[in-house]
Parts: sequence; structure tokens; C-alpha cells
Amino acid sequence: MSDIQRQAAEVLFQEELDALMAAEQAPIPTGWRMSPKSVLTYICGGKVGNKEITPKYIGNRRLIEIAIATLVTDRALLLIGEPGTAKSWLSEHLSAAINGDSTKVVQGTAGTTEEQIRYSWNYAMLIAKGPSMDAMVKSPIYTAMETGSIARMEEISRCASEVQDALISILSEKRMAVPELGLEVPAKKGFSVIATANTRDRGVNDMSAALKRRFNIVVLPSPANLQTEMEIVKTRVEQLSKGLDLYAKCPDTELIQQVVTIFRELRAGATLDGKQKLKTTSGVLSTAEAISLLANSMALAGSFGTGEIAPDDLAAALQGAVVKDEEKDNICWKEYLENVMKKRGSAWLPLYHACKELN
Repeated sequence: MSDIQRQAAEVLFQEELDALMAAEQAPIPTGWRMSPKSVLTYICGGKVGNKEITPKYIGNRRLIEIAIATLVTDRALLLIGEPGTAKSWLSEHLSAAINGDSTKVVQGTAGTTEEQIRYSWNYAMLIAKGPSMDAMVKSPIYTAMETGSIARMEEISRCASEVQDALISILSEKRMAVPELGLEVPAKKGFSVIATANTRDRGVNDMSAALKRRFNIVVLPSPANLQTEMEIVKTRVEQLSKGLDLYAKCPDTELIQQVVTIFRELRAGATLDGKQKLKTTSGVLSTAEAISLLANSMALAGSFGTGEIAPDDLAAALQGAVVKDEEKDNICWKEYLENVMKKRGSAWLPLYHACKELN
């Protein structure tokens, strides 16, 4: 097992990428390592020769086709969705499949500056020798333009508006001016940007209409039904457990169903059958949180339990995931325990008692 905590997608799935490239027969766009059809197979799963390609995104296949087709053109791609809808995950795997490099990333935060999008300077060299290429510190987007590859801009709506707008000229002209050196850097064929934006951050730093026009927008929905969400959770928990020393068995289908059911019901404010209204919690309770919750339960079971997730392991993780606001969420959670979980029969009672004990 590698001692790297989190491998890049192109390293983790190198065998699958190599198999797809070796079997390639369709035309490959300039700057890409494989055809759009092979990228689709890598993302959505399939088979190439004797190699099984695991699905990286489980959901609407047409949305992935639109995203890949966008990157063939000269338009950038913007992935929008609720937290936990696999925007960053999809962005990383698209870059890994197309370029074999998903590491050209700018992480959007309130502290992100225009220099992190364009370029900055090594000030010691700048003072000693003046402006030069040696003194320049290139941003991931600058490097992507030079190499004709894809740069990723994570959580773009977390950046200040003036920082976001630094992308407008880059995406329009496909050139980056460096006035200090009197030059313009043209983007090579294959250059593009994949940005992600969280709908929960809408209104924090709204993107300007001018910037939005430079993107083709793909909205990633929450999983459509219980079975789809269970499949996503099961697949990702199994993948996570291989890279972490959890020393516990992966959760069985019944346990995953219980967690996903709780999350979907509290998220929607109603039971799955629609017969009972529920109070919603302040947290998102996304698919990504369900995955983290189960991984945490495995860690508890492996470190302090029998190696198999017990109700008290799951209850402890659930408490932390659901109750974000002590005052509001505690009431919602207690009402859910008494009015829903308690009445669900013998299969749910061990988890109910474990959760009740914590409360």
C-alpha cells in the first residue's frame, strides 16, 4: 500500500487509463490523450478488452457527454450543484482522462488573489535582477495555457468578483498578457478550464454575466433515487477503504440503505413514501457526507470495536453529521428518532437505541 494519503486520479486509476489508451481507435482531439468516447467510458464505466472500467460518476450519462463535448470546443466548463454532488470529483477525473494530469488546480477561497489565477513573482529575484521569466511564478492556469492542457478552478463563487473576472480575458482571447515583460502568452490547442460552483454559495460572490457567458454550464443534480445514491455511497466507501488503514469491513447493503434513507428524508423534509412531513436540518446531508460518515464509522469499528460496524459506531457518526446547529438540529433529530426511526420495525431498533442513548 502506498504511503501517500490521497493519490491523484491519474495515479489511482492508471491501469484503466492505460488500457483505454492502448485500445483507442477513435480520433483524438489535439492535446488529448484519448478520444471523447474513451473519456466517457472512463467516467461512466464499461469494458475495454478484458479490463473492467469502474464508474467514477453514477448519474445522468447525457450530462457527462455534454461536459466532455464542451471541452472539445473552445468554451470552458462550469459544473454547478449542491454540495456533495461530485463536482470536484468529476472535474478531477475529466482532467485525468484528457491530460493525465489533474493537479493544475486553483482553489477558490475568500483569500484567493488575481495573482493565483495569472502569475506572481519571486520577489527576491525580482529585486535582484528585475522582471524576467526566471523570476516569474506561473499559476496553474498559466501553465495549462503553455502546455495546452486543462486547469481546474475549484469553488469559483468563493472568490471575490474582481478575482473571478481575471478569467474573462483569458477565456475570451485565449491569451495572457505579461506587461512587465512586454509579451503575450497564447494558449496552445487543448487548453481549457473546468470550474466548479456551489449552489449553497449563490449570492456570496455572484459571477458576472460576462464571465458566465464564457462557460458552458452543466448542473449536476443530487442522486435521483435511493438506489442510485446507495450505489454511489457503496462504490466510494469501498474505494476509500482501500487507501486508508481502517481495519474494518465495508458496510453491508442494509446499513448503507439506513444511512442513505436518513439523509434523503432529512434533506427533503419528508419520509420517502411522502406520508410524513419532517423538519429539515441546517446541514446539507449530501452524498459526500454519507460517504464520510460511513468511513468514520469504519474507523471507529476498526480502532475500538470488532472490525464490523456496530449500531453505536454508526450512531456516533450520525450524531456528528446531522447535528451541526445544537439548538435547531437537536430538536429535528430527536423528533426523527421518535416519530420515524422508532416505528420502522426490528431492523431499525438497534440503531434507534444507540442514537437515543447518545441523546
